[in-house]
This record gives sequence, structure tokens and C-alpha cells, in this order.
Amino acid sequence: MLFALGMFVFDSNTALPDSLTRRRDWRHERTDRFGARAASQFTGPGEDRITLAGTLVPELLGDYSSIETLAELAEDGEALPLLDGRHVKIGTFTIDAIDEDKSNLTDDGRARQNAFTITLTRVA
Repeated sequence: MLFALGMFVFDSNTALPDSLTRRRDWRHERTDRFGARAASQFTGPGEDRITLAGTLVPELLGDYSSIETLAELAEDGEALPLLDGRHVKIGTFTIDAIDEDKSNLTDDGRARQNAFTITLTRVA
């Protein structure tokens, strides 16, 4: 197991991301002041986004239905716990977007290769 999002496990049988990008923001409200730098006040944590990217090659590893399973989870709109491979909880996240890039199409329209990017946002 590389990651688990709710009951969906990212591994070689489903969808195996080969990169993770995380961006975390913190909010600072600023008020302009005459003749001086703006005053700043820390108002708390901001967005926490994770992007998982990888490529499905169902003939070797991964499953055609994995992206659709994730899309169904996104359709439910529920926040899901995200755990890493050591079973450490990273946080609770919603699925905000799934991008796919299918290539090497067969004569019946199936892709031999399916690059994917999944965007998650942490919720309270």
C-alpha cells in the first residue's frame, strides 16, 4: 500500500501514483499603514492541497476501473481520511478534481496507458 483514501487503496493493483505534490498555505491579514509597511496579523491555516500523479498501464499494473471508482467517491462529496503507507493519517481530504490523459488507444477505444492527476483538499 502506498496510500489509502478512505477505503480506496493506492497500490499496484489499483492506481499507483509516482509523485505527490503538497502545497500548504497560512493566512495573514494585512492592513495598509501610512508611511510604514503594512501591519500583519496571522489568522490561521489556509489551504492544504495534495496532488497525486501517476500512470495506469493496465496490461502491466493498475486497473481500468480505478479512476472510475475514485470518481464515484468524488461524486459522493464526502471527506475521506488519507493515510500513507505507514498507516499514518495525513488528514481528511475531499477529491476536488481528477484529470486523465489516455494514450495508445486500442481498436476498441481502450487506452493502454492512462496518465492521471488527482487533486485533494484538506478539510477541517
